[in-house]
Amino acid sequence: MGTIQGEQINRHLAIAAQNFDIALALGSGRVALSNPATVKTFYVRKEAPDVLLFANLGAVQLNYGCTAKQCAELVELMEADGLILHLNPLQEAVQPEGNTHFEKLIDRVSEVCATLSVPVMVKEVGWGLSAEVVKSLYQAGVAAVDVAGAGGTSWSEVERHRSKPEQSAIASAFSNWGIPTVDALIHAHNSVPNIPIVASGGIRNGIDAAKCLVLGATIAGMASHFLKAAIESAQEVEKVIRVFEQQLRITMFCTGSNNIECLRKERLISIY
Repeated sequence: MGTIQGEQINRHLAIAAQNFDIALALGSGRVALSNPATVKTFYVRKEAPDVLLFANLGAVQLNYGCTAKQCAELVELMEADGLILHLNPLQEAVQPEGNTHFEKLIDRVSEVCATLSVPVMVKEVGWGLSAEVVKSLYQAGVAAVDVAGAGGTSWSEVERHRSKPEQSAIASAFSNWGIPTVDALIHAHNSVPNIPIVASGGIRNGIDAAKCLVLGATIAGMASHFLKAAIESAQEVEKVIRVFEQQLRITMFCTGSNNIECLRKERLISIY
């Protein structure tokens, strides 16, 4: 995030993640590479020494001069366990200043995967990954994908609200764009069953997470609820986690699932 408020939010998320042993993905670290003074706003290893931690960078930056070496540098700066490369073509396309050179980006992603000593995950930001893209990413050496489907925050809508009238009108047409999370998850799991899949995009409670696990997700991810709480304190984030956890546990109880593996074997009708 690179701001004082961003530093506080990251710290609150990290404290809660540590206390509940939850993986944490940081926001885009692009600014940290260009402005070393902002690194401290991202660095949370002190607060979360034991959690699975991911650094994050826009994949398109690989076509704008960012190198695999710099990706490794970002991971090192954050003391991260892995790197997320996010895909946001629609967001970039509706920005007047957007970076839209996505051509042959898969080759750059493959180079990063071959260079880094930590796993590389690729995620969308809310419009979903198609089965074809997931196949290509798997062949490129990506360790996992986050399908991040439509249903949660729409970044084209975010851009619409921050744009001048003409650009806002362009962005408004895409308010319902994208592959829904459930569809993206099912297609990804069926096309590349061996790749770990994070299901995010519109996950609002533990029941949603349970459904995703039944449909083939390895884990479920959520941002909006956590971020809203993290503006206040780590304690507020922990409240959200406790509620989410109990919702998931009750779903498992009501489906007769003793553990997550048992839940994965449940028929979907059981929890819909």
